Amino acid sequence: MTETAAVPFGKSADFIVRSAEPFNAEPPPGLLGRSALTPHAAFYVRNHGRVPELDAVGHRVVVDGLVERSLELSVADLRSQFTAVEVTATLQCAGNRRTDLLALAEIPGEIPWDVGAVGTARWRGARLAEVLAAAGVAGGAAHVEFLGLDETPGDRPGRFGGSVPLAKALSPEVVLAYEMNGEPLAPVHGAPLRALIPGYVGARSVKWLARVALGARPSTNHFQAKAYKLFGPGVDPASAPPGAGLMLGDLAVNSAILAPAPGAGLEAGRVAVTGWAVAGGRAIARVDVSGDDGASWVPAELLEDQGPWAWRMWRAELELAPGEHRLRARAWDAAAQTQPEEPVTTWNPKGYANTAQPRVTVRVR
Repeated sequence: MTETAAVPFGKSADFIVRSAEPFNAEPPPGLLGRSALTPHAAFYVRNHGRVPELDAVGHRVVVDGLVERSLELSVADLRSQFTAVEVTATLQCAGNRRTDLLALAEIPGEIPWDVGAVGTARWRGARLAEVLAAAGVAGGAAHVEFLGLDETPGDRPGRFGGSVPLAKALSPEVVLAYEMNGEPLAPVHGAPLRALIPGYVGARSVKWLARVALGARPSTNHFQAKAYKLFGPGVDPASAPPGAGLMLGDLAVNSAILAPAPGAGLEAGRVAVTGWAVAGGRAIARVDVSGDDGASWVPAELLEDQGPWAWRMWRAELELAPGEHRLRARAWDAAAQTQPEEPVTTWNPKGYANTAQPRVTVRVR
């Protein structure tokens, strides 16, 4: 679709823009559910500052810190000196499905994401483990920090960054990505280079990547040490002491209903219910769907399996009589873990990690 003044960066004309500057937007559920791979026009955007326009030829990423030799690599170097790998992986914002939590209590200063701050793409790049082998991991290294080139304004000065444990960084699915769905990364998605950390919250897949640094401890970057933290009820994140809260990392099992839409008017009879389910690096083993608010359940059909790091789209049919119905879904992963029943059990003062069973109320004629 063509770029418009209202929805920039080549996004679909019906994108839901949550903030214009910095640009944050998500696709409507109906658009997100059209394909197992999310095209550029339908892929959500989460930014904390302006989108930098970088020279793909001149750009360099520095690999340093606790390494035996520092590296400075161009995208051309990454293409020519390291094996190109492809990973189909889902990225999900830590605040995805925050609207369910906002319905319970205010969460000041956070974006009201619905179910669309998630997307799946086929990423191509150099395996980070291979790059780190070229640099040589020095003794004492336990974490790998990523630093981007996007400046964040206001009370969050500095560049966006974060880290993951070294063991995760050395996993074969972690790449320095320069392509998305067979095309060079677009500027809004981190061109010319981004980290891709499948199975972790999207904040760890740092865009506009300029530095990879090995260290003994997790990153002290604001967005690792302060912003993307899970605090308990009653805690004020703004005044929480250093070290308080839980660092966000691995994704828990989660799902959403994409269709029918909340409040939809439907004809009595068989109704198709569709959605997505994710579980970090664990397989989605089952999805159940209910048309009577959890009193009874039917199994959904799991659609295309794109590998352990990607979502599973699913579909079920329910027989619905006239009246109001509350639909629910629950996903199960290969470790037999499932979703909490109610969002009240997952509420937290920053609205992160809502994994409660999704619910949609419809009216049947």
